[in-house]
Amino acid sequence: MPSIDFGHRQLVVRREPAVALRASWRSIIVVTILVVAALALAVLALGVGQYPVSPAQVIAILAGRDDSFASVLVLQWRMPRILLALLIGGALGASGAIFQALTRNPLGSPDVIGFDFGAYTGALIAIAVLGGGYYTTAVSAVIGGLATAIVVYLLSYKNGLAGFRLIIVGIAVAAVLSSVSQWIILKIKLHQAITAAIWQQGSLNGLEWAQVYPMVGGLLIACALLAFVGPQLPILELGDDAAGALGIHPERARLAYFAIGVLLIAVAAATAGPISFVALAAPQLARRLTGAPGVGLISAAAMGAFLLLSSDLIALTIFAPTELPVGAITVTLGGLYLVYLLIVQARRV
Repeated sequence: MPSIDFGHRQLVVRREPAVALRASWRSIIVVTILVVAALALAVLALGVGQYPVSPAQVIAILAGRDDSFASVLVLQWRMPRILLALLIGGALGASGAIFQALTRNPLGSPDVIGFDFGAYTGALIAIAVLGGGYYTTAVSAVIGGLATAIVVYLLSYKNGLAGFRLIIVGIAVAAVLSSVSQWIILKIKLHQAITAAIWQQGSLNGLEWAQVYPMVGGLLIACALLAFVGPQLPILELGDDAAGALGIHPERARLAYFAIGVLLIAVAAATAGPISFVALAAPQLARRLTGAPGVGLISAAAMGAFLLLSSDLIALTIFAPTELPVGAITVTLGGLYLVYLLIVQARRV
């Protein structure tokens, strides 16, 4: 059988004669650079704070060669925040890649569709009715995100799931939830409204090891589900007819990826609040760097981790010693990117 020319050199890993995993060398190089850059930023960020630690000392602490007081700063106080920035950024990037692939639209991001608003509304109800608390708020945020996703899915489903219809319905549901959230804030007590406003910004401030473990658990579940579903997402981007011809049930696969994407955005929002625009920008930036025909989960996750950690480092240093919520930085940078994306989309019409 003649070989297929994919237009660029690829790495092929074969498990069986009929099953092969392909990745372009350009994508592998880009992902490697993003991972190395994120790790370098992590070393730098671990030393940033009121008590600075040099990168050389940070490396010595991580290698177990330094057990001074600085090791407490690095390992107990700062490490959870940096790990969560990488994990949450990766989850947001992968979730954005899934929804942009399902909708076949660069605007098909979970924060545009409204799942972030669902998580925020769930957290707000927990703060208003149950008095808040981290785990109560986190669980309520997950439930709110999942409930919103179900509503958007049911309202947008008509003889299949059309990407453009999903985006329009999601925007409408997000507007309704925004109004409900504002009404709740006007009715609750002042200290509850302040707590809700802080959570709404999306912040990594004050996160500890206790928040790392649930985040890791959620990501492991999502990774297991992705492994079970298999690499069907690029095939879905070809359209239902092509996917069906290749032996894939489009609606079943689309629903599975939809659930995984919602899980990723829900656990991220439950941990740090709704952090906007990372899920929107990361897949498209990664796609441009890799030159891939479609969005890739691994490259989008690597880009998301790099973007969120970079934004958090800016939030730590721009008005030091005051620490800004990382969501304030991602909204500023992401808003500029959204304007650029809308201009590009308008020129193509």
